[in-house]
Amino acid sequence: MDEASLERAVVVITGVMASGKSTVAQLLAERLPRAVHVRGDVFRRMMVSGRREQEPGGDQEAAEQLRLRYQASAATADLYAGAGWTAVVQDVVLGEHLEPYLRAIRTRPLYLVVLAPSAQSVARREAARAKSGYGSWTVGGLDQVLREQTPRLGLWVDSTDQSPDETVDAILDGLAQALVAE
Repeated sequence: MDEASLERAVVVITGVMASGKSTVAQLLAERLPRAVHVRGDVFRRMMVSGRREQEPGGDQEAAEQLRLRYQASAATADLYAGAGWTAVVQDVVLGEHLEPYLRAIRTRPLYLVVLAPSAQSVARREAARAKSGYGSWTVGGLDQVLREQTPRLGLWVDSTDQSPDETVDAILDGLAQALVAE
């Protein structure tokens, strides 16, 4: 498979916060001839008042808002793909949420990439960032959800010792493994 396989496709890039999703998704989109970068966090930030943040053991309202955010990004990806674009979606979609999220995306082909650098690497990246994404989560706690509760679908990339460009190369080299629906 090659980059032409990604035409009119959806590529979902997930992983824990500070795993490199935004950077890698942007670089991947830039390498493709006609691509958009759908940032899942944009849909969270659209909720101006009444927003509930997803936290460990969060409440039902937070879970409903998370599902709404996922529905919005899936529909946006489908809209762009239907118009001839490759939609590169990046968001934190882990654990029990992953399979329903993938089912919500109707576009085929559908690819999934899970960025899985070591927890130590993520902790270093998080400490170096100007923003803090973790709130009440810990790097170790979210890493545990990734490794122990997230279905082993698609292409898992240990990007611990990779540059963002090397990670994009690994994704393009591993497209056959990343394919989750034709």
